[in-house]
Amino acid sequence: MKSTTAPNPVHKPLDALDREILAELVRDGRLPNNVLADRVGVAPSTCLLRTQNLVKRGVIRGFRADVDHARIGAGLQAMVSVRVRPGARGSLREIGERLAHEPGVLNVYFVAGAFDFLVHVAASDTEGLRDFVTKTLSSRPETESTQTSLVFEHFPGAGIPL
Repeated sequence: MKSTTAPNPVHKPLDALDREILAELVRDGRLPNNVLADRVGVAPSTCLLRTQNLVKRGVIRGFRADVDHARIGAGLQAMVSVRVRPGARGSLREIGERLAHEPGVLNVYFVAGAFDFLVHVAASDTEGLRDFVTKTLSSRPETESTQTSLVFEHFPGAGIPL
């Protein structure tokens, strides 16, 4: 028997226009709708409806400011790899959420491999970074080890999957 339920619009695949809108908004999330519509070649009303639909479907999760951390006194960035002790593996979600709310943390990635998390941090100087690693990470009982890599420069990607 064939199902008569309509397809769920939340899981509807993106079409070429959706992808163009996303690509433009990734480049500049503050584009006025009329400029965005012109760039993707549709009427402003169509563009607004499509953008609102992408937000409603959860494809666009939000609009954020791209902050130059050096201009606000946090010019040193690092990626800190964190390995969690085997006994604490049942709390990985809670650990990740706690890390994400620590001052100076820009992003937390739960990853596969030799480490469990990559923590992207911004600090004012090496002393601030050292304090973060020793006091916020290494001193925690669930932390087995850390490895810190300094970020020299960041090159943002296109933001849209292939």
